[in-house]
Amino acid sequence: MRAITYDQYGADDVLRLTDQPTPKVGPGEVRIRVTRASVNPVDWKVMSGGLDALMDASFPVIPGWDVAGVVDEVGPDVPEFAADDRVAAYARKQIVSAGTFAEYVSVMSDDVAAVPDQVSDDVAAGLPLTGLTALRVLETLAVTKGDTLLVHAASGGVGYLAAQLALAAGASVVGTASPANHNKLTALGVTPVAHGEGLAERLAQVAPDGFDAVADLVGDVLDVSLGVLREGGRLASVADPAVEEHGGRWVWVRPDGERLAQLLDEVAGERLVVEIDRSFPLEEVAEAFAVSREGSARGKLLITLS
Repeated sequence: MRAITYDQYGADDVLRLTDQPTPKVGPGEVRIRVTRASVNPVDWKVMSGGLDALMDASFPVIPGWDVAGVVDEVGPDVPEFAADDRVAAYARKQIVSAGTFAEYVSVMSDDVAAVPDQVSDDVAAGLPLTGLTALRVLETLAVTKGDTLLVHAASGGVGYLAAQLALAAGASVVGTASPANHNKLTALGVTPVAHGEGLAERLAQVAPDGFDAVADLVGDVLDVSLGVLREGGRLASVADPAVEEHGGRWVWVRPDGERLAQLLDEVAGERLVVEIDRSFPLEEVAEAFAVSREGSARGKLLITLS
């Protein structure tokens, strides 16, 4: 099968389009014929060696953790899926190796969700990592009706979904973002606040009584978060483990087919919107990484295989 691979940690120039063995399908697994994958910053951070202290890698590595496609084959004891089912998954494995920027990927069936007819492959591929991260952060914070929630980087991939889910739960949401993205947040019902110098003062103006919960999706905002959090408030971060020194939680997304299915149903019911920026063919993953790294995308970057 065709796949993007790298043989060593490095920058985008280590990426190659290669031929790799089609993955086997073990017990409890499904093999997915990939139609779409999506790019997340963690993909190029892993490639640079940034997660080597946490995760082993087996070279050559096929990057990519998000996938949408159709079931090509099911392994033993997988009655919940059949060939040609449309599916999606957050396909992260314990060892960095067999990712989704390839024609096929095998995934544990518990991590796979059926894609409703109303949801496109583009959206299904763009949802898993960002959607599951947003959901896990909100569950960790126990966000509920009546809460006032601060979302740092609310216009980003995770933040935009977290804001929507929190609003649906009945919370009031304040979100930091660049002024260019304020209208986008206002349209959701989020109160936008410009990030950068003077952030604490601006937050105090819009929420003088402080926040019940703070979701840090960007890092380097711990002092601000602690300063605006109410006594007994909840704090979670996907970017700064130092929150745990202050009673908060450092959150890592987990593969979870059941929760992904819930999110896909929200999308199908038009209660959750996933923004798509643009698509790249498989051979242009390096270009997609470059766009992701520079931070100019307004939505998910997709890798299209068919």
